[in-house]
Amino acid sequence: MDRLKQMESFVLVATKGSLTAAAQAEGVAPAVMGRRLDALESRLGVKLLLRTTRRLSLTHEGSAFLEDCQRLLTEFDNAEASVTAGGVKASGHLRVTAPAGFGRRHVAPLVPDFLARHPDVSVSLNLSDRVVDIVNEGFDCAVRVGDLSDSSLISMRLADNRRLCVAAPAYLQRAGVPRHPSDLARHECLTLSSDASQTRGWAFRVEGQVQHLRPSGRLDCSDGQVLHDWCRRGLGLAWRSTWEVAEEIRSGQLISVLDEFAAPPNGIFALVSQRKHLPLRVRLWIDFLKEHYAHPSYWEGPATTHPPLENA
Repeated sequence: MDRLKQMESFVLVATKGSLTAAAQAEGVAPAVMGRRLDALESRLGVKLLLRTTRRLSLTHEGSAFLEDCQRLLTEFDNAEASVTAGGVKASGHLRVTAPAGFGRRHVAPLVPDFLARHPDVSVSLNLSDRVVDIVNEGFDCAVRVGDLSDSSLISMRLADNRRLCVAAPAYLQRAGVPRHPSDLARHECLTLSSDASQTRGWAFRVEGQVQHLRPSGRLDCSDGQVLHDWCRRGLGLAWRSTWEVAEEIRSGQLISVLDEFAAPPNGIFALVSQRKHLPLRVRLWIDFLKEHYAHPSYWEGPATTHPPLENA
């Protein structure tokens, strides 16, 4: 016999005061209610109700069990109500961490819409380029961009992340357009400094194989946004993600080069400490990011193409 039905019958009998009244409320015979109560008491090994021909009363154990059953049934009803009729109700505090540059552009702007959908949720957003220990630092979810290191964390891919080699038109007019990744050796390349997270270099597919190059130049920096700004000022070539440079490419402020050697995309991921028993607010946050990032238009590159520049 269904344990939940036994609990529901017990609560109904206890609150109605008799088997007959409870049976009428549910539309079954009093004998059916009696069998459910007998099965419940047999399974628990305790007497919950004292039944006579004239009255029904709760035992001490029955009174305590009634409170627990009412609480559990209310929580069950709330859980069902939260996901029926197209509505999902989440609550509590959500702690999220993301890389600074990506977080400013593609996480922070989405938070107000998420809160509008889920008014009982609050959010703390941490933007940092260091690799945050989400378990020991108490974060519910991390958004990470790029190749993931081996980890006990559970990762869920949200979108592809494509990298481009880009430069300002003024730089390409002055220094020429690289035609092959090997040409980068004679160019000013704006690179992340050695203490930054981009340790494998710039990736290109050459003759069917992915190669990682470590180009050099007179400028490097640990902050990707600075490299982006220097690139727009015409100080050199930079290797940036489409989410950083798509608008500038679209407007012609930057031009992508070596596109025929582009490496396969890496990913944008959501990381959590465990897949099972995720709070509803965390699951809904990850689904919310997927919903937005899944649209190709969100990551699309230039709307128009620009004619290639000839070597100077």
